[in-house]
Amino acid sequence: MAATLVKGMSILFTGDSITDCGRRTDKNLPMGRGYAFMASSWLSAMYPELGLTFVNKGISGDRASGLAARWNKDCVLLRPSLVSILIGVNDTWRRFDKGDPTSAESFEADYRRVLEQTKRETDAFIVICEPFLLDCGLVDDEWRADLGPKIEAGRRLAQEFAALYIPLNDLFAGASAGVRPDYWAQDGVHPTAAGHAFIARAWLKQVFDIG
Repeated sequence: MAATLVKGMSILFTGDSITDCGRRTDKNLPMGRGYAFMASSWLSAMYPELGLTFVNKGISGDRASGLAARWNKDCVLLRPSLVSILIGVNDTWRRFDKGDPTSAESFEADYRRVLEQTKRETDAFIVICEPFLLDCGLVDDEWRADLGPKIEAGRRLAQEFAALYIPLNDLFAGASAGVRPDYWAQDGVHPTAAGHAFIARAWLKQVFDIG
């Protein structure tokens, strides 16, 4: 079920570099340059009378464990009306570039801590965005085999905690059927401008039934 836009609503985006997207390196772009910026800009333009506020707390390179460690400061104390989470690809990536794997069980446990605290200490509507990989760049079958169980964990948690779930991995797979995957993410992980716009459009449609 989609969320309802209300006056004064505060919307928090958080996750890894896909959400961060330069927001910490350019003080003039507190929402970054990616899907969070695009989605929040559209909402601001379409509903100026609602006085919506937006915060981006994405951190490049973050994993579910990092998200859980800073959750009180970066979410609970902000009291958002809605929190949107996109995390997981670095829990796979660090296995291959740093030899530092995250098991699906550990990923799920950290994610559960985040969701439990959110439910216990806030009234926020929760959106879980599925981590995704495109079949190009760095990505191979080993990456997909590692991320797959983490995707399944996220789906289970979304059901358990009654969160809205956006299946980005599936959506990108469909979008890549007629267009080269590197059109959406040249390295298979980080979206291009078109990839970010694709996420923003899917987010607006599924979260607020817009578009």
